[in-house]
Amino acid sequence: MKTNKVFSIYQFVLFTFLFCVLMSTSAVAQKDSVLIYHPEANAKEELNRAIAQAKASNKHVLVMVGGNWCRWCRMFEKFKNENAKVDSSINSGFIFLHINYSKENKNLDVLSSLSFPQRFGFPVFLVLDAQGTRLHTQNSAYLEEGEGYSEQKIIDFLNHWNPAALDPALYSK
Repeated sequence: MKTNKVFSIYQFVLFTFLFCVLMSTSAVAQKDSVLIYHPEANAKEELNRAIAQAKASNKHVLVMVGGNWCRWCRMFEKFKNENAKVDSSINSGFIFLHINYSKENKNLDVLSSLSFPQRFGFPVFLVLDAQGTRLHTQNSAYLEEGEGYSEQKIIDFLNHWNPAALDPALYSK
């Protein structure tokens, strides 16, 4: 009988430990599951709104296509939010927009009008001018470094595609 009592104490301790691990893992998963993409959103309306904002503020539109399922999409969002230089570069020259691509909503009508950027994988970045014309599609793999993103590569990309860089006056005789 003493053996059964000892065994049940070990079972209780093991059960308590596993329960605590499970709860802490769940809390971390919930923290990381902040939704940056919204499958239910009307991508065409959001894109038109972003283009109107870009026109009113003399900026371009920077679209990040991906989904909440995409680890590299979440990593970029976190990188952008925690890196003041990158965030500032985006905000100074662009209206930033997420367009969802997931099993719930692939937004194929919008993506077909933007020349099928999903062919590059996810996330993929699009630069549109203030009239909504696609200027560039950027494969995000070229912005990576190691197991994350490169601040310098992202800043260079943004500097090459912001409205000031495309001012024809810079390139006249």
